[in-house]
Amino acid sequence: MLECICARVPALHTRTQLALVVHYREARKPTTTGVLAARALANSRVDIVGDRGRPLALPIVEPGKRGALLFPADDAVPIGDVAIDTLVVPDGNWRQAGKFRARVPGLAELPCVRLPDDTPATRYRLRAEPRAGGLATIEAIAYALRILEGDDVASRLLAIFDAMVETTLRARGRAHSASTR
Repeated sequence: MLECICARVPALHTRTQLALVVHYREARKPTTTGVLAARALANSRVDIVGDRGRPLALPIVEPGKRGALLFPADDAVPIGDVAIDTLVVPDGNWRQAGKFRARVPGLAELPCVRLPDDTPATRYRLRAEPRAGGLATIEAIAYALRILEGDDVASRLLAIFDAMVETTLRARGRAHSASTR
């Protein structure tokens, strides 16, 4: 039985709004991490893409706000180089997330931003990462917010992520101590 970590999810307040855009197939997975980040961030919204019964609430970025899409596209610039009010983050596998920019109205107009090259490797041990430098969505959000908001928000998001991973591994009978990473 999976232990609930709900009581451990902090209520974090940020200047930057998180707009999480989740592929409908990702939203159903128990190991999704973007929704966990959004739950912890008071200034966030979650939109589901691809669910015909639940159309997107547009626009993703409110008029007058400066938005940016966190995705390592070829034209992405370092996240610290752009003024951002709303950080739009795709949540899905690489193939799904790579299509959001073209398929979700308004995202093609946003600048694409990327994390620094020295971003730490993933700590996610529940799914295999098919791409070098790939991160769980909550990790990408935490590292982006570290640049935009400071270390406290990032550290607290990563702590809840680690708790979710450890709890899930224990439920699967595969817990490892943090020192074995």
